[in-house]
Amino acid sequence: MMFRIQPAMLKIAAAAWLLGATGAMADTTLEFTQWWEPELPAGSLRAIMNDFEAANPGIKVTLVSGPYATTRDQISVGAATGTLSDVVGLDGAWVNNLNAQNALADMNPMMDASEFDKTQVADIIKVDGKAVMFPVASFVYPVFVNMDLAAQAGVTKLPSTRAEFLEAAKKMTHADKNQYGWVLPLSLQTPSGVQNDLMSWVWASGQSMMADGKPALEGKPVVDMLTFVKSLNDAGVISPGIATKTEQEKVEEFVNDRVGMMIDSLAHVNLIRKRNPKLNFDLIPVPVVENYNGKRGLPYASWGIGISAASKHQEEAWKLVQYLMSEKVNAKLVTLANAFPGNVNAKPDFVTSDKAFAKAFEIFKTGYLANEFTGLPVAEDLMTQFDVEAQKMLAGEQSPEEAAANAQKGWMAKF
Repeated sequence: MMFRIQPAMLKIAAAAWLLGATGAMADTTLEFTQWWEPELPAGSLRAIMNDFEAANPGIKVTLVSGPYATTRDQISVGAATGTLSDVVGLDGAWVNNLNAQNALADMNPMMDASEFDKTQVADIIKVDGKAVMFPVASFVYPVFVNMDLAAQAGVTKLPSTRAEFLEAAKKMTHADKNQYGWVLPLSLQTPSGVQNDLMSWVWASGQSMMADGKPALEGKPVVDMLTFVKSLNDAGVISPGIATKTEQEKVEEFVNDRVGMMIDSLAHVNLIRKRNPKLNFDLIPVPVVENYNGKRGLPYASWGIGISAASKHQEEAWKLVQYLMSEKVNAKLVTLANAFPGNVNAKPDFVTSDKAFAKAFEIFKTGYLANEFTGLPVAEDLMTQFDVEAQKMLAGEQSPEEAAANAQKGWMAKF
């Protein structure tokens, strides 16, 4: 008896063949731009993406990785041209500008549709009511101290106050050896030095650069900070090239024993150890004004995450965001990064496994997170304006009071 193939069966067979022949084409590929991969142990972020792909058949992730400054520029261009990656790593200082360009998707509808538990995340960064960013991992910015240089200089007690910091920096400075006590990166290309290396002195002493939601740069906290930084510069303890130095160059100087102290992100610990495994360093809180006994504000920055408004794969992108914010995956990621988790239930194990981060955790427990630039309108423009005035002060062109007044005038025009 001859078996006759029915037309319907032919259609099914043809469809199956077509699906099999083009299976690779059927996958959705997400592009994920971030600066995290270079700061994590080699291959670790790719491994997390591989696990995500295994848990979500049909979705592939392409990592677009680079240094922080390069990534910031790439995201800025992508927002302006409508070519932003599906998923983007974000700094809180960027989100207001990106939202003004309608570059970021509102994740509120995604959370509602997926019944996402909002109570599990440490924070949701909103602009104009839109949920545009989750902090995946947060990094405090303590002071890194080269303990060998400190010992050679006779610094037996690590500084706790600004006055003690100045004295330690003087002892650790030997200009003839190209060795300096402190490093200050104020490149206008990456003005985050204003946030991390200047305003951190204000927040450390429980003070603020704002008052009632408006800039208060002419107040005593900011003027005193500028006066202190000027005293460091006048004493010759800051490594040369302040006006053009980037954060990356700051870290390189510390790694190569050219500066004794720097304010920097915990995210760079892995990088520092990789670049100089023999470097003997310790961590301390940012020193405070004399007689301050309150909790210390801890400058911090986050690895934030958001979704492009222009992405054609927002459903798949949201799956990746949820995955990175889930308890176990977030715990794994922040353990690798030695950061504080974005999921409140995540428990990183670095506190017991790494001496430096155990110290950082102790600093964290005795202080509070402080970064007044997060979510401010045109935050990077504000940093740039302050940067310009601080540079003029350090060049001897104006006093700390004048620098603060001029910065205040520029900032008020943005509010």
